[in-house]
Formats: sequence, structure tokens, C-alpha cells
Amino acid sequence: MNIPDLVRLLESDSARASLACGRICDDHAREAKLIQGSLLPANGFRHESVEIACRFLPFSDVGGDFADFFRLPDGVIGIYLGDVVGKGLPAAMYSALVTGTLRGIHKTGTDTAWVLELLNQRLAQRPIPGRFCSTLYALFNPASRELTFANAGMPLPLLVSGGSCRPLGEGGLPSGMFPGATYGRHVVRLEAGDAVLFASDGLHESHNGNAVEFCTAKMIEVLAECGNKSAVESMDFIFESLREFSQGSAPHDDITALMLKVRD
Repeated sequence: MNIPDLVRLLESDSARASLACGRICDDHAREAKLIQGSLLPANGFRHESVEIACRFLPFSDVGGDFADFFRLPDGVIGIYLGDVVGKGLPAAMYSALVTGTLRGIHKTGTDTAWVLELLNQRLAQRPIPGRFCSTLYALFNPASRELTFANAGMPLPLLVSGGSCRPLGEGGLPSGMFPGATYGRHVVRLEAGDAVLFASDGLHESHNGNAVEFCTAKMIEVLAECGNKSAVESMDFIFESLREFSQGSAPHDDITALMLKVRD
């Protein structure tokens, strides 16, 4: 075999290997997306006195945000929402770790602050350099309309009530960053028609072409218009408003939002 033929053979082998590698990477990305989708709520939640809707918009095929809600045996509704540092597949893998750890914690009747403290302890036992996450865990009692939550570094939940909007509680240290971190427990009693928005900073910090953030320019105004909307309608309205505000540009971060609406 002469030199030109050998060069062509090597080039063709290299091209085939590159193509095969691309197919494998695409297959892995699709599998990762399916797995992450299985960890997110497939549908909303509707009860005679409360409804919940959730939206997830990753920066790429997969992302580092996570969320879930569930009915506990005592009738209380559990909610958690989180945001892992970073983006893409590494962040998605860490979010799966955090989600599995949260699900492994006994939550029935358990104090929300204690849940986050135990999560922090377990993540600190096997630390991963440069990896941590913001996490919020909440309980809503439909009978008393009492919302209890603890916050480990997430943006403050926003209460929409009577045409006004205000933040709830206070933040805290992210999960998995500092061993021994403790968290405050916040309680608010909701009224019929009230809604609470829980969202990752991807929603709050989305910006338009002039670098103006959504939370600064539009969020309060948009939420104030959600008073008479259902949770699902509110999610549709918020994300459509975000799309118009950002002028159709792709998100700069993972965006996850969850709304709890107390029904009349």
C-alpha cells in the first residue's frame, strides 16, 4: 500500500470513528433526558382545595434543576424544588443524587428545616468538589391552609394575594456546601384564591437583549395578573410573558417554576 492510499484509509477510519462517537454521545444524551424526565412530575396536582402546576425548561438537553410534589399519608402535600450549581449532564447527575437523597428521607410529619439539615449532612458525608445545590422543601396542609417551608439558598417564594405580590421567608446556606448548616422554618396561612410561586433563579434572572432581568422589569406585574387564573393558566401566562420579554432568545440557565394555588 502506497502512502496516499494509507492516508486515505486512516482518514476514512477516523471519520467512521468520529461518526460512531457522535451517535453514542447522542444516544447517551437522549437516555439522560429520559431519565431526568422520569424524576420530574409528569402531571399537575388537583385537589378539592388546592392545585399545583410545574414547568421545567432546561438550558440544554438536561439540566441541574429538580422539582417534585406528592401527597403524604396524613393528607399534607410535600413540595421540593432545587437548583444544582452548573449546567448540562454533570449538573443533571448531581441533581439525581440530591433527588434520591431527598426521597430517602422520611418526610411524613417531619419538620421542613430538619429535612434540609439532614439532606445537608448526607451530601457532606460524600462531598463532590465544586458541587452543591440550592434546595427548598415545603409542606402544605389543605385542611388548615398552612404552608410551612425551609429554604437552603433558593430565591424566596412569592405570595400572590389580593392583587399584590410579596416574598416569603428568608434564604439559607446551599445544601452540601457547609457541614452543620441549620435552617429556619417559615409558616404562612394562605387564603382562598392565594397562590405561591416557587422558582429557580433561571426564571428570576432571565434577561432581555438590554440585560434587564425579568424579576426587575416584569415578574411582579405578571404575577399580579395571575390572581384569577388557575395554576396551569398561571404557568402558561408566566412562560409566555417570559418568552415575549426575552424576545424569543434561548434561556441562559435552567428554568423551573412551580405554582401552588388555593382554590376558592
